[in-house]
Parts: sequence; C-alpha cells; structure tokens
Amino acid sequence: MASVIVAAACIFLSCSASVAHGRRFVRSSSYDEPCKEMRLYLHDILYDYSNSTSNSTSAAVTKPTALSTAVSKSGYFFGRVVVFNDPMTEGRALPPSLEETTVRAQGLYLYDKKEDYSAWLAFSIVFNSTAHRGTLNLMGADPLAEKTRDISVVGGTGDFFMSRGVATLRTDAFEGFTYFRLQMDIKLYECYVV
Repeated sequence: MASVIVAAACIFLSCSASVAHGRRFVRSSSYDEPCKEMRLYLHDILYDYSNSTSNSTSAAVTKPTALSTAVSKSGYFFGRVVVFNDPMTEGRALPPSLEETTVRAQGLYLYDKKEDYSAWLAFSIVFNSTAHRGTLNLMGADPLAEKTRDISVVGGTGDFFMSRGVATLRTDAFEGFTYFRLQMDIKLYECYVV
C-alpha cells in the first residue's frame, strides 16, 4: 500500500511541476535522434598582460604552484584555473563588439593533468535574445589532445528548462595561449517544451 501511495505522489508531483512551469516534457525516442540540436562557437581571449583588458574575455585566477612548475612541460599549466565570460556565435567570425553578443559562456576551466594538456570545464551558456532565453549548464573533462571531446549538458533554465544531453567540442582555431575558438555541437535528448 505504501508503495502505491509513493508512486501516486511521484506522478502527481511530476505532473504538477510541468503544469506549474507551463511546459511539457519531451524525451527523444532514441539517442540517435535528439529533440534539439545547435552549433555554436566559443571565443576565448585570455588576458596575459600584453593584450587589451577591453578585448579579454578570460583571466587566470591562480598563480603557478611549485608542483606545476616541477611537473608541467610548459612549467605553469597544471593546477591553473581560468574564469571566463566568452562570447558565443553561430558562425566562426569573432563578433565586432564582444560585449553585445546575445549568447555567452560563463564559467571556469582548470588544467588537471600533469603529463599533458587536459582541462575540466564547468560553465553555463547564457541565451538572451528573442530566439532563446535561459541557460544550458555544461561540465566535464576536456582532454585537449583528442580531436573531438564530449561533455555533459546537465541542466538548464528558461527555454532549456531541465534539458540534458551532450556537447561535442572541437578546437576550431587557436593563436598561442591567448586565443582559441571551440566548435560546440550540442544535442539535447531531454527537453521541455511550452
């Protein structure tokens, strides 16, 4: 009897949650067919004391540790944490005004491997346009030596309420240590629709 009551309560709560938000849950019938797909490009311009602060979209917030200088090939990457507020675009071109983009990636990455370049990412893609409003939250390991890498879409808000899926990353361009562009192919397999 108790299990029937618990099951009924779970059904009631899930139905009332979707009604309360005015959304209907849509799960892809197959992981081969996502309920939403998009391609975006993330542009990261790291401040390194030689470039303009008005053009920079990210900054290292930790100093090299004794361990990083002892074990890293470059002498300062292991343990480095970078915070960013990067513009994102639908095409490869860097937008003329970095502050006026309607889609931004806000979060951090840290270099987490001693032997080779590898990062761990945690960030939100913030949409603020007439086409989309809300956020997508992503996190996961980014082994930079791989041509393509997958990270998880773990949630969202607004138009992307409770979305889950995968984002495939590919380094599209880089200029030394101060600029890189990532191509992100995002596939959502769990979506709520209005």
